[in-house]
Amino acid sequence: MLFDKIDLYCGMNQIHRNEIASWFQGLQNSICQGLEKADGQGQFEEDTWMRTGGGGGKTRTLTAGKVIEKGGVNFSEVYGETPTKILEALKLDTSNFYATGVSIVLHPKSPMLPIIHMNVRYFEMSKPDNQTPKSWWFGGGIDLTPHYIDKQDARFFHQQLAQVCDKHHRSYYMEFKKWADDYFYLKHREETRGVGGIFFDRLSDQDGFTKIQRWEFVQDVGQVFVPIYRHLMEKNRNLPYGEAEKQWQFARRGRYVEFNLVWDKGTKFGLDTGGRTESILMSLPPQANWSYNYKPAPGTDEYYTQELLRKDIDWINGATT
Repeated sequence: MLFDKIDLYCGMNQIHRNEIASWFQGLQNSICQGLEKADGQGQFEEDTWMRTGGGGGKTRTLTAGKVIEKGGVNFSEVYGETPTKILEALKLDTSNFYATGVSIVLHPKSPMLPIIHMNVRYFEMSKPDNQTPKSWWFGGGIDLTPHYIDKQDARFFHQQLAQVCDKHHRSYYMEFKKWADDYFYLKHREETRGVGGIFFDRLSDQDGFTKIQRWEFVQDVGQVFVPIYRHLMEKNRNLPYGEAEKQWQFARRGRYVEFNLVWDKGTKFGLDTGGRTESILMSLPPQANWSYNYKPAPGTDEYYTQELLRKDIDWINGATT
């Protein structure tokens, strides 16, 4: 564990949003410290920002690292009147909203290392004249986008996520893996963004779960991030590569950009609620390429990776479902 869970609730199903936000700030601190140590050179710089409609956040970025070319670890806590577009999407009446969470994207220098993303968040809605939430939920996920797919790395990644999920409920991993396969999918390309991971949203106290149980799961997801990526960094950081591999990396980064700008709901939510544009678009890589109708040659490592960008692969057991 990177740090102990906060145990600050009253009763069996109560925890205040301030306590959740405080824990998320601690998560941001521990992840930044862990990544700096693993990288061995880069240091995060912090940019504190305020949102006009209410709240703000801390954007921390790392550039020119030994391993990480560009990385961001964001904390945000925003609130206020819910924009009409969000109310319509959620099919809700006039409400105030509160949202807090941590979002991370790392773009490595080496094409032999994967891009990784994680987000953990809490959201609640309340009547404008009442701070007591009328609805709340947790969301988040973690997914891996290799430039070159290594089945051993993909298996390790999914095994770690399955262990976290199984600790809380046996149904979580398969349910949230399927959700990730469907979510991190470029419909216009008919390919997945990478090897998936887990994704979940609107987890509340339905189906017999308490708020504390949901919260403890989200905490464990947050704390598995650094150990997972540290392992991948140590295993792959010294693998050789050349200009051809860098060009493929730029092409795969282009796909990453396409997903974040066309399909990602988090990007849309941040922009629709007046979030800070620089922090929202922190997830984009420092350089990406788009070549017209580029297709890797059969038999190449690039072709092998392209063939594995599809849904429903059982990465743990090595078979498709």
